[in-house]
Amino acid sequence: MNLPRFLIPAAVILAAAIGFVFLPVRQWFAHLEASVQSLGSLGPIALASGYVLATVFLIPGSAITIGAAGLFGFKTAFLTVLVGANAGALCAFLLARTLLRDRVARWAESHPKFRSLDRAIARQGFKMVLLVRLSPAFPFTLLNYLLGLTAVRTASYMLANLIGMLPGMILYVSIGAAARDAIGGEPVDAVSFYQQILKYAGLLATAAVAVIATRMARRALREAEDIQKRQ
Repeated sequence: MNLPRFLIPAAVILAAAIGFVFLPVRQWFAHLEASVQSLGSLGPIALASGYVLATVFLIPGSAITIGAAGLFGFKTAFLTVLVGANAGALCAFLLARTLLRDRVARWAESHPKFRSLDRAIARQGFKMVLLVRLSPAFPFTLLNYLLGLTAVRTASYMLANLIGMLPGMILYVSIGAAARDAIGGEPVDAVSFYQQILKYAGLLATAAVAVIATRMARRALREAEDIQKRQ
């Protein structure tokens, strides 16, 4: 019997809330933040390098993104994750292309369906990469290797990858920044109260944009698949 999808995230949120109430989370966070801040500019560099390694070794980066925003704040985390995620994606893409692309091309010669799909991606590389990157149905880390096996041009892949990951990245960074404010627990005056309201409204708007972009990408992918089957 499969559990409803909402039970898992609900359980995670409930466990986090219980831990926040009964555990010294704020003290732990303060010590961790102080340690990270003592590193200076090496902190973001180490985080970006770790993100590259995580991407290459197929480790999901969503938790890293949220944690980065919790430690560094929105701006620093966004720039650091943007660099690390794109550099890691490019490394995985080039590894797959360098080591396996020729073998895949030879294999495709005897598989017309894959060959036609590969050629379609080569013709519309930017569009196809953008659509699959926007859709969460395709795992970020695995997709980098899979796209490296196709004939998409590297420049098209890099640009579409950069644009396609922005909605999800902004959403995760916003969640991490909101968690940072909540854990900090600093007293707020009237001005900062309204700033917090605007920040959470922006978070909800970002989530809405990510959901809409995901649905549009899925619909466009289905249409592209239908066109490909008719050819």
